[in-house]
Amino acid sequence: MIEVVAELSRGPVFLAGEALECVVTVTNPLPPTATSASSEALAWASAQIHCQFHASESRVALPPPDSSQPDVQPESQTVFLPHRGERGQCILSTPPKILFCDLRLDPGESKSYSYSEVLPIEGPPSFRGQSVKYVYKLTIGCQRVNSPITLLRVPLRVLVLTGLQDVRFPQDEAVAPSSPFLEEDEGGKKDSWLAELAGERLMAATSCRSLHLYNISDGRGKVGTFGIFKSVYRLGEDVVGTLNLGEGTVACLQFSVSLQTEERVQPEYQRRRRTGGVPSVSHVTHARHQESCLHTTRTSFSLPIPLSSTPGFCTAIVSLKWRLHFEFVTSREPDLVLLPPLEQPEPVTWTGPEQVPVDTFSWDLPIKVLPTSPTLASYAAPGPSTSTITI
Repeated sequence: MIEVVAELSRGPVFLAGEALECVVTVTNPLPPTATSASSEALAWASAQIHCQFHASESRVALPPPDSSQPDVQPESQTVFLPHRGERGQCILSTPPKILFCDLRLDPGESKSYSYSEVLPIEGPPSFRGQSVKYVYKLTIGCQRVNSPITLLRVPLRVLVLTGLQDVRFPQDEAVAPSSPFLEEDEGGKKDSWLAELAGERLMAATSCRSLHLYNISDGRGKVGTFGIFKSVYRLGEDVVGTLNLGEGTVACLQFSVSLQTEERVQPEYQRRRRTGGVPSVSHVTHARHQESCLHTTRTSFSLPIPLSSTPGFCTAIVSLKWRLHFEFVTSREPDLVLLPPLEQPEPVTWTGPEQVPVDTFSWDLPIKVLPTSPTLASYAAPGPSTSTITI
């Protein structure tokens, strides 16, 4: 019996283009007092990162798979296929790397191996939606002699920052380390430069503040003015907005605002809808604010963007966009009075109206949500950084 442990040194969340580092430890768990005949051996071990894609058959119409290029010996249990037994199809994978060959461990002995690989920039982000799912995993395959391959899978979360595909990394110019007493190799320079560039782009895109005002009106007049200070956010930030109803000519009784994502299947992949069929567009509400606002002059709201959510992205099959969805309830009566007069010549009994005719309407405001620091995102829903399997 051999125990294999895979540990991600920096947590399970990464930005596309970063280098993933994993330490694989192989141990013979028998006590050292056991006889030498209890030594265990492994023929080889290999590691690979891959992305699995799965689409809902009721929402997405995918073309038939290309049968001219079948997998190499898909039924063979001695071929390293990281996606063997996984749901969906493998759309992205890194070249496999061999960790070791012909390893023999005495009782109580263990050995550790380091695996490092750069996550592809051209891949989609990790996403579990209503129509499609993109799931990343690090798979480690180990095999005993004349035995089937055993697979150890470590789930990953990958955030994608669009625009890094066109970046040209400095090759001729030397990038000075942050400390003159530290030395970095070329790979470390490139990875740290990429992480720094991504952080600078995120900060520059989400730090610009400028008040945007929108007049809200229905068919009978102006309801109010909505103000927001920026339209680009990062995961974990709060969307703060103000609503001025004092300038309106139509009384607003109640309003609600929801922070939503819109998942839309691209037209060429949409499943034709029948009567009662599943739509190709789905909305998910991440935060909501509702308020009764009659006789309210000015109010505000704050909606947090969950760190565990997926930033906006677009692939050939599906797109994900963020928006603020408003719903207003307004009065049909032009001079609605629901409060008693302030001054009365003599005591009287006053009651408000039992029924108020109202209208409702909605309004959508698109916003843009970008990734955040992978270290910060890992705090939201800390996933397992260590996976273990026994062979």
